[in-house]
Amino acid sequence: MAVYKSGKKRNPEREKGYYMTHASEEVFVCRSCGREVRPENAGTGHRNHCPNCLSSLHLDTVPGDRDAGCGGVMDPIAVWVRKDGEWALIHRCRLCGTLSSNRIAADDNPLKLMSIAMKPVANPPFPVERMREMMAAMGLDGAEAQQDKTGDPLEKEAKNIDGTNS
Repeated sequence: MAVYKSGKKRNPEREKGYYMTHASEEVFVCRSCGREVRPENAGTGHRNHCPNCLSSLHLDTVPGDRDAGCGGVMDPIAVWVRKDGEWALIHRCRLCGTLSSNRIAADDNPLKLMSIAMKPVANPPFPVERMREMMAAMGLDGAEAQQDKTGDPLEKEAKNIDGTNS
């Protein structure tokens, strides 16, 4: 291992850009949930978030460059699906608000992933009751007439869509 002029040992893994071309084999403790994170089961050479809580650290500007200078905890706020069907996490830095996208890893917590994916469906930005009005206004299967028979036009429409009600 090389040595700096000051006499300190030089660690090439701490140098800018090292992780752009080298796999990370570091074991670290998640700053969000405290779990020890090991790279072995990630399914990739670039472990960049905790498989338990899915949090990350704001270290990079470009993946692997370690140039961000922020170091804030990045919370998983959403998932998105890439063209090839692969899922990726959207993280937002608690300190500076930067958004970034990271591929999910093989050992990521599936319950946490699904919880994040379903959050917009479980908490829509509008009253769900408005959907009945919208369906009626669009003339979808007589939404208001169906409400008298089934009690819920959305349930009826969902059955029609998935083919369970002919």
